Amino acid sequence: MPRLSRLGPGVVLSIAATGLAFAIHAVFPAIPAMTLAVALGLLSANIPGTAVLTAGRARPGLDFAGKHLMRAGIVLLGLKVSLGDVLGLGWLSLLLITGVVLVSFVGTYGLARLLRLPGEAALLIATGFSICGASAIGAMAAVRRIKHQDTVLPVALVTLCGTLAIGVLPLLMHPLNLSAERFGAWTGASVHDVGQVVATAQTAGTSALAIAVVVKLTRVVLLAPIAATAGVHQRIIHVRRRSNGDDNEHQDSDGRFPPIVPLFVVGFLAMVALRSLDWVPGTGLEIAAAVQDILLATALFGLGSAVRVRTLIHTGGCAVLVALGSWLLIASLGLGAAWIMIR
Repeated sequence: MPRLSRLGPGVVLSIAATGLAFAIHAVFPAIPAMTLAVALGLLSANIPGTAVLTAGRARPGLDFAGKHLMRAGIVLLGLKVSLGDVLGLGWLSLLLITGVVLVSFVGTYGLARLLRLPGEAALLIATGFSICGASAIGAMAAVRRIKHQDTVLPVALVTLCGTLAIGVLPLLMHPLNLSAERFGAWTGASVHDVGQVVATAQTAGTSALAIAVVVKLTRVVLLAPIAATAGVHQRIIHVRRRSNGDDNEHQDSDGRFPPIVPLFVVGFLAMVALRSLDWVPGTGLEIAAAVQDILLATALFGLGSAVRVRTLIHTGGCAVLVALGSWLLIASLGLGAAWIMIR
């Protein structure tokens, strides 16, 4: 009960804000509910009348939502991924999509380090922009034991740039002479969050939306191996530190090193398996999708409520440049891949 009373105000506030985000989305469908949730979080943290609330009694619950509800949403995200649909793209498309993810990841990380962002911030931004937005950032932060507050800026940047894509990409469809299918492939290969992909691709019709979702979810599949690779790298660092007598900083409270792959990533893979084996009925998938959207929106409000615009202006200038550079990079790579995939 003490824990519930401590977390309750923030969780209730997050849920209420999520309801408002979905209500606004119902009136303005072109604006994803996830984007609205982050925006409401930003407003709540920076309007004088509400900033006291998000920094006071509600803060523990907001942090809980941003961390743990995000992980629950990642698990359910797996139910959107069918390996049959992914393999149906063909090996050339799979190689191209994988190449886009890897090159954009390495390019973004390199640009971030060139502009002297801390290694953890560079890693989170590269992960979010190249794979699947805030969900990927949450997964990578858990694998690398990155502090919750250090995920706030990367999540804000990837959400804002994904929202920028919703407005910009449809304007470029006709100047670039893209068919609906090619536009869908471009959207799926380059826009960050699943909801943002849907909002962007649907402007070109159902055929664009269908291929965009499959291409995007193929990128989502890469979350697990990249997270596992980061976990292996972290374990190597732990072993080296232990051999040097410095093995306490990154251990769990019981003295053990964190797992290579967190339990919620295993849950994500289990959900992918269930979807691929067609063991979940259509009604169950619809319910899970709705719950997942609610969980992620609630988590994103919690993360957004920790962003102070004044601090962002003073400390996030280089990060904004990295985000815009990464956005242009993955958009360019995705466009090239789309021209090859759709002939």
